[in-house]
Amino acid sequence: MTPLNSDRLLAWFDQHGRHDLPWQQPRSLYRVWISEIMLQQTQASTVIPYFKRFMQRFPDIRSLADASQDEVLHLWTGLGYYARARNLHKAAQQIRDQHQGRFPEDFDAVLALPGIGRSTAGAILAQALDQRHAILDGNVKRVLSRYHAIAGWPGTRAVENQLWKLAEAATPQQRLADYTQAIMDLGATICGRKPDCAECPLMESCQACGEGDPRAYPTPRPRKTLPVRETRMLILRNSKGQLLLEQRPPAGIWGGLWTLPECPVELDPAEFCQTNLGLELYEAEAGPCLRHTFSHFHLDITTLLARVSPVNQAIMEGRPQVWYNSRRPDVRGLPAPVKTLLEGLDDQPE
Repeated sequence: MTPLNSDRLLAWFDQHGRHDLPWQQPRSLYRVWISEIMLQQTQASTVIPYFKRFMQRFPDIRSLADASQDEVLHLWTGLGYYARARNLHKAAQQIRDQHQGRFPEDFDAVLALPGIGRSTAGAILAQALDQRHAILDGNVKRVLSRYHAIAGWPGTRAVENQLWKLAEAATPQQRLADYTQAIMDLGATICGRKPDCAECPLMESCQACGEGDPRAYPTPRPRKTLPVRETRMLILRNSKGQLLLEQRPPAGIWGGLWTLPECPVELDPAEFCQTNLGLELYEAEAGPCLRHTFSHFHLDITTLLARVSPVNQAIMEGRPQVWYNSRRPDVRGLPAPVKTLLEGLDDQPE
């Protein structure tokens, strides 16, 4: 197969590419690393305000490494895929402790950091240091699948290996930072789900375009009906108007974040609160409902609003818990649906 024409792509990038993204000005290993982690499965327009806030609070590796996980997750709230934030924090601590606080410049050392795979490591080093490394994120997979008319879902090992070979062949010897940004920009702005082939610099040699049906590539992931799970969250206020939050375990969905207590739908909430939380429930009423969709299931959330008073003087032992003032929020990571629920509550006396 004839490799993708990188010269033509770079000429297009010089005129039409994105040159003013915040992580490009100034461009450093640290800033590119943070942006690449945020950009995983997330569009640049969504990432930009999060990146700016993150840089204001954590301008360098040491400030990130020395921060608490709660503070990191707080700034990540709403961006989703929270394992990225936890791995980012772990990686910063690893860099501080094992690399004297300097982001490594060796590919294998970067690849060894938590949360960094082959494509991300290559993208960081290519953009920050102009090193020659191929990348294969979602945008690049789409561009190469169409350019070479590669049949099959890119999530399969055989197709992915084929795309890696094509990505390696397409990567030029010079202008690596520009090329890396260029092929990502092409996939994000021209060769998206609804390709604008007339504006594409590679149209004349694109096999999918020549076939007349570029949307046929890449082959979509086999569809599965997402299962639906249900949970009931308890919005519990004490006499001061504060809300009870619990911290999730470090691993798993919403790991390390602070959420509302969850009562299984088959259990009586009053009995659950007394047995598990050491709280007496009163003035209970149904609260708002919402659906939150993860990559592999829908979560239907019902809520119960109630006032509580302690049966015991202290909160029962178990998960870490805190009484939270939603009108004067502190630095604490909240899952997006919990943040939505708290922001939607009617004002109540503290």
